Amino acid sequence: MGKRQDVPHPQFSEHLCIVLINPMHDGNIGAVARSMLNFGIRDLRIVGKQKPWSEEVRNRAKNAQIVLNDATLYASFDEAVSDCSVVVGTSGKREGGNKTELRHFVMPEELPSLLDGIEGRVALVFGPEDKGLVNDQLRACDLLVTIPSWEGYPILNLSHAVAILCYAWFDNSTEDAMPNTEERLISPELRSRLRSEVNRLVTSMPTKNHRRRGIEDTLFRVIMRGLPKEDEIHRLLAVVTEAADAFERNSPKD
Repeated sequence: MGKRQDVPHPQFSEHLCIVLINPMHDGNIGAVARSMLNFGIRDLRIVGKQKPWSEEVRNRAKNAQIVLNDATLYASFDEAVSDCSVVVGTSGKREGGNKTELRHFVMPEELPSLLDGIEGRVALVFGPEDKGLVNDQLRACDLLVTIPSWEGYPILNLSHAVAILCYAWFDNSTEDAMPNTEERLISPELRSRLRSEVNRLVTSMPTKNHRRRGIEDTLFRVIMRGLPKEDEIHRLLAVVTEAADAFERNSPKD
């Protein structure tokens, strides 16, 4: 009972990584590793920690030591997701009324179907236990997911949140659609270029300065919510670049 079985990992796990940003408690790191392997996910990336792992980390991981052994450590969020085509941020904080600039969420069970049948690595990103992902980190994500919990106490333990999202992925993925496909998410390089060109467009367009960040976040997030393929991004980039060039040509000279 409780031992690992010698069976193949699910194919979707080759496309998925779990990223922990500055986790505070060693026990949660071990528990996250265990939860990941419960659902066949192995790629753990951690920002702000160093090896060797403490005894508490090892003990809480139980028979998921392979996840800890293979975990990769990074100095920054950007480095941890540099090879990912889609970055999914997690948050239990919800905005009400019209204040939904940052938090247009999808549900955990929706993610696998949105990303089914495509290639490209996906990062599920979790913030530290005390405050979660801060606004600048949420802005760096392409999609946001939240776990529908009771509004009276919506914030879950880190390892519990990871377990729920890993289960949702495991339960809602279509095995035969993932590995060999002609559809592909945008490359990390093209994703970075799109972000840069959207920023240039919003920086050069005639609008009030305090509105620019909200416009940029909304424009990029709406584009990425449709999970466009590379050929679609190239067409969108042509429009965005031409518009940015036009705004820069016609901007008032100092």
